[in-house]
Amino acid sequence: MTRHFTDIDDLSSDELAAVLNRAADYKEKQRAGIPHPDLERQTMGMLFQKPSTRTRVSFETGMTQLGGHAVFLGENDIQLGHGEPLKDTARALSGYVDAIMARVFEHANVEELARYATVPVINGLTDDAHPCQTLADLLTIREAFGGFEGTSVAWVGDANNVARSLALGCALTGVDLTVATPPEYALDDDVMEQAEALGPAPTVTDDPAEAVAGADVVYTDVWISMGQEDQRDYRLSAFEGFQVNGELLAGSDDARVMHCLPAHRGEEITDEVIENERSLVFEQAENRLHAQKGLLAWLLDE
Repeated sequence: MTRHFTDIDDLSSDELAAVLNRAADYKEKQRAGIPHPDLERQTMGMLFQKPSTRTRVSFETGMTQLGGHAVFLGENDIQLGHGEPLKDTARALSGYVDAIMARVFEHANVEELARYATVPVINGLTDDAHPCQTLADLLTIREAFGGFEGTSVAWVGDANNVARSLALGCALTGVDLTVATPPEYALDDDVMEQAEALGPAPTVTDDPAEAVAGADVVYTDVWISMGQEDQRDYRLSAFEGFQVNGELLAGSDDARVMHCLPAHRGEEITDEVIENERSLVFEQAENRLHAQKGLLAWLLDE
């Protein structure tokens, strides 16, 4: 049976631990200059409706370091669901490549690719979920605190696709998550139910200071995502008071700071916070590479 990765809860707690362990091993080998061509001669097709710096470079570099190859298919190279039905694209690509990574708008598109593909399908990002980011986030938290037990995270801002996958990842690992958002931008009920079925459900509040108090990690993301530019003025007003800045962090003495990037410095987070010694932002960005290598090897190296 083909294994897919459409959201973080496609993995069990034990499988998630195995992926993170493999990621950590690859990171150690890379830094020691030890080759690890575990996916030699294997190829991944990368489908992009949404542009990206980190997703493309980390996956393409990761496949190269694992001894394989990645083929980039941008919006002008392949028309997902328009020029050809998705089920035909999935089956045709399955005859050429060993895995498919898709970064698209609609989550249903990744699910349909997975339904018809006979090779693993990886969600590189949809409007509903960003599980590859969650893998990197969890790897970063585990490194910073030596594990997950007793660790607490405060998410401040929009409960977007990154927050949704993070909520499931924290439930799987037992991390205590508090989500602070304006009421109309809170986590969906279905995400709360999914998290509760996996482990501890997130605590929800509309008070950023309450969420941050005593937290080990304070995490935020942009308030205006790709495709939401027409909502800019409304969203800036709605998220007033939710900026991660020095004043907010004063409520948590030693909290580390995370952001999945790209950041709109001066909006959801200040420049001084990203550049502060408490920031894990760029370790987190690097860990996209290692976490995805761990995932690819788990999916393909049987």
